[in-house]
Amino acid sequence: MNKHYIFFFILASVFAASCQRYTPKPIGYFRIEIPENKYKEFDSIAYPYKFEISQYAKVIPKPDEGTDKYWINIFYPQFKGTIHVSYKKVNNNLQAISEDTREFVYKHTIKADAITEQPFVNELTNTHGILYKLEGNAASPVQFVLTDSVDYFFRGALYFDVLPNKDSIAPVVDFIYQDIITLMESFEYKKN
Repeated sequence: MNKHYIFFFILASVFAASCQRYTPKPIGYFRIEIPENKYKEFDSIAYPYKFEISQYAKVIPKPDEGTDKYWINIFYPQFKGTIHVSYKKVNNNLQAISEDTREFVYKHTIKADAITEQPFVNELTNTHGILYKLEGNAASPVQFVLTDSVDYFFRGALYFDVLPNKDSIAPVVDFIYQDIITLMESFEYKKN
């Protein structure tokens, strides 16, 4: 009889344990440590422009392929993100270059929930531009353009080496967004 009690007790315990409701844990993301924004100047005699960048970023020159002269990548190794920067001389084609850039930004409307355009003007350096913030799961969450309307057109687009997920990369996008604002405010074209 004692064996039957033990068997019944074990069987009842197994049934009771198996009847508990299982609640899956929600999907979480790794905690991203965001450092304090600190800047250094990028000013090379090889380039006709200078600006301040994050001390956590590295400027990587792109190979000179004719029209791509002065193009760079601003790489954030800690965040696996890159601001792809292009530079063009303006030769009475500002309207065409501007429209090309606008089309490039608005190609992201398929995935973007919203696109905000923030005008930028620096009267001291005669620099004008637009800062685009793309909300949602767009491949490029931030883009910008700078120009003096006569000599140069400077453009940048932020991309990450990961699948876009607005919730997981939001802190990093906000951090680099501030860096882009600093870059735009400190940008200077070095006339030859």
